[in-house]
Amino acid sequence: MSGLYDKLKEYGKSDYYPFHMPGHKRSLGAVPEVRDIDITEIEGFDNLHHPEGILRDAQKKAADLYGSQETYYLINGSTSGILTAIFACTNQRGKILMARNSHKAAYHAAEIRELKAVYLYPREIGEMTLPGGSILPEDVRTALEKDKEIEAVFVTSPTYEGVVSDIKKIAEIAHSFGKPLIVDEAHGAHFGFHPVFPQSSVKLGADIVIHSLHKTMPSLTQTALLHRNGILTDGDTIRKYLGIFQTSSPSYVLMAGIDVCVEMTEMKGTELFRKFAKCLEEFYDSSRNLKMIRVLQGGMRNGDMFDRDLSKIIIEARGKSGRWLAERLRETYHLEPEMETGTYVVALTSVGDSREGFDRLSKALQKIDEELCSKPVDNTREEAGKKPYRGIRHQDSAVMTIAQAGRCEHETISLNESTGCVSGEYIYLYPPGIPMIVPGEKISKELLKSLEWYQREGFSLQGMKDYTGNNIDICKQNIFIV
Repeated sequence: MSGLYDKLKEYGKSDYYPFHMPGHKRSLGAVPEVRDIDITEIEGFDNLHHPEGILRDAQKKAADLYGSQETYYLINGSTSGILTAIFACTNQRGKILMARNSHKAAYHAAEIRELKAVYLYPREIGEMTLPGGSILPEDVRTALEKDKEIEAVFVTSPTYEGVVSDIKKIAEIAHSFGKPLIVDEAHGAHFGFHPVFPQSSVKLGADIVIHSLHKTMPSLTQTALLHRNGILTDGDTIRKYLGIFQTSSPSYVLMAGIDVCVEMTEMKGTELFRKFAKCLEEFYDSSRNLKMIRVLQGGMRNGDMFDRDLSKIIIEARGKSGRWLAERLRETYHLEPEMETGTYVVALTSVGDSREGFDRLSKALQKIDEELCSKPVDNTREEAGKKPYRGIRHQDSAVMTIAQAGRCEHETISLNESTGCVSGEYIYLYPPGIPMIVPGEKISKELLKSLEWYQREGFSLQGMKDYTGNNIDICKQNIFIV
């Protein structure tokens, strides 16, 4: 037996409750028997890269469920879908209009495609210091009017925190300029299956939509879908790049997991989502009277947030950091949140969650709230917790493309002494994997102050060659750009 396998079995039998992905929550759907069905492309089981039988039919079933023109299985996660979509919609050394709060996979696509990225900056949200709001359709129009060389538009909706943009209007604007719209809807595979959730981008005019089934649906980790619609994208080109970015030996276990998920949603989705929506409603109602614990409620449409996905539960504790709250939930109540930030935690929920799980979270928050009410508030700690951000504010700080930054000569210096330098590396917190700095962008004092805060709080900075986070590679010939 392997140490990993034994540890996984032991954890699977424990009472730790998963308020994190994958969406099957170790209880719903998925595939219980793995070893017996782990095969390769043998007779009668089709080929994902040239489907003519059972896999062709399975993908057609997924397309019918979501209402897309074509749907493709992704067994290398949404990452392979993002890479495929960006490559299919741009030319080498072309230009893309891209939301600055995109997942790192979009930046990797821009880097190896050698694209010039023109950024869309989401509006900041004061509520619970969320890192970014919706992408405004007017900003998309302004950018496309200003730069005729842009080949495609790429936005993320919903964000990790569930912030949704007006995809219908953005699609209409993009199409008026003849540009395809790609939507990273990885966290919205459940959209459109119940009125409490926003409508899916597939139905709102997006040309390519990427869904991570494993995030919010009862499917196995690494399973996702790519949907294509309209005439601004080409199926042959999509298939070409899927053949490049996906493994040539796709897992039948993962593909079976997708098929089970699609069929379950088709057959039982109405009832599953009804129960899920009811559990969410009851949970949010139970959290309204908390005094020191705050749960971000719904119904918050405004100029900064077009809509929000209520399946992402955002929780903060007054006077405490997100890390403190996450550790309290984990260690005392055996509730494992999806993500922790400087000021809040994210509990990711899905149709796989049980009423018992929601009750456990509700009771834990009640007890933590009572505990905090009995203690004086650490106002200094509270103010400190509001300073960090996730690096999407430093507008117009790019002085070269990501690919150019990768090719230039680098020098390793202390991160603390890098103000004004051009970064040769990514820096991000994972999750959610949104870069706080991208190669080719200038390093600001504000960024360093935020990074220092995260390091002091025990967060791990990723992307740099130096795993300690003390040193960074910069572009040597562009040191101290004013």
